[in-house]
Amino acid sequence: MKKLFKTSLFVISIFCSNTSMQAHAEKSETYNQLNLFADVFERIRSQYVKEVEDEELIEAAINGMLTSLDPHSNYLNSKKYENMRVQTSGEFGGLGIEVTMDKGVILVVSPMDDTPADRAGIEAGDYITRINGEQINGLTLNEAVEKMRGKVGTDINISIARKDENSLIELTLTRAIIEVNSVRHHIEDEVGYIRISSFTEKATPGLREAISEIKKELGDNMQGIVLDLRNNPGGLLDQAIDVTNVFLDRGEIVSTRNRNDQNIQRYNAQSGDSIDSKPLVVLINGGSASASEIVAGALQDHERAVVLGTKSFGKGSVQTVIPLSIDGAMSLTTAYYFTPSGNSIQGEGILPDVVVEQLSLENKEIVENRRSESSLRGSLANPNTIQPNPAEKSDDLVELDDAGEVIINNSLDEEELEKEEGNDIIQRTTTAQDDYQLNFALNLIRGMAITSNN
Repeated sequence: MKKLFKTSLFVISIFCSNTSMQAHAEKSETYNQLNLFADVFERIRSQYVKEVEDEELIEAAINGMLTSLDPHSNYLNSKKYENMRVQTSGEFGGLGIEVTMDKGVILVVSPMDDTPADRAGIEAGDYITRINGEQINGLTLNEAVEKMRGKVGTDINISIARKDENSLIELTLTRAIIEVNSVRHHIEDEVGYIRISSFTEKATPGLREAISEIKKELGDNMQGIVLDLRNNPGGLLDQAIDVTNVFLDRGEIVSTRNRNDQNIQRYNAQSGDSIDSKPLVVLINGGSASASEIVAGALQDHERAVVLGTKSFGKGSVQTVIPLSIDGAMSLTTAYYFTPSGNSIQGEGILPDVVVEQLSLENKEIVENRRSESSLRGSLANPNTIQPNPAEKSDDLVELDDAGEVIINNSLDEEELEKEEGNDIIQRTTTAQDDYQLNFALNLIRGMAITSNN
């Protein structure tokens, strides 16, 4: 027995020793890599052809480290971090344009309604190649966005490359206060039409007000609602949840899961159906991302709405904004989100129940060449191919920025990052007369209303 005990101690000692040696080796390798970084840093400081500020080098290194992970992780210095907070107030000097970086060039997601970009005729799918004569190549997304922002009333010149145009389009825009009016509505015969352009703090109150006004005008004659989420790049998750709540009585809306299935959060519907189970059609396209996909996916999974249009963007990852000690912050991809059925839309998107192309603007070539999350360089794979089932509950607050980023709130009241991806072309109109998809949705609502009344 004593011999066995000594042998056991010897084995444990070897195991601990090997574990310690392995940990030491890994630590040594990390230190070697850090020493390599320090060596390169010092050589740049001493031998580069011109003097470079240490802060610039460090920021570039940190941002390079983050952007190498995926398209949505990045570094925000103190100025960019403050700009992000200012933007959250819902009012800033800019052009009112949602953009992403695509192969070194700024790709337009869509112009916001009634903004300088919208009035100038900028379209989803345009590429911005120059800002005030300066080439975009070499700039980060944040740097390009910062150049487009500025004092209200000042002019900015931008050069645009557009499909089927032989030369650049030169535009001069005047910066204005950008106020996001995220909800608009009107009535088409006996069907209510509601467009949500982004999930800001005013999205749910605006939606409820729109429904109230539609019901007041139509009364019992209301046949249903068309909810338009086309070219909506995202927004606050709590607003996406609340918007979904407006149309659901019960059930899960969305869940998030991080690495190793830890810190799982589930969000469930709590309110009643504000339109009394009347027909609902949700319009989506390739510019519908993140929060829009959460709403469409939840209503589709619960069979509460018919989703109509074209496949959505496929942005299904979660970014955590982590404040840093030097007044900056980092946005780090930390989780995926899942629809109620347990599916991740990362790189896949929401497939409509009824696929309807916007015939007046989208031809076959445009549809075939449409960009999506999966086409972005460094985009993450769909986690369903590795981990098919989401796990348990958690109550941590999660937010999305209106650029399609999902953001976990870390000691921040409100967060918002720069604009994101998606590039379907859609007419910036809200009437059925020249909007084929909307006209199709209205006819579908009318048919569903007749069926339900019989």
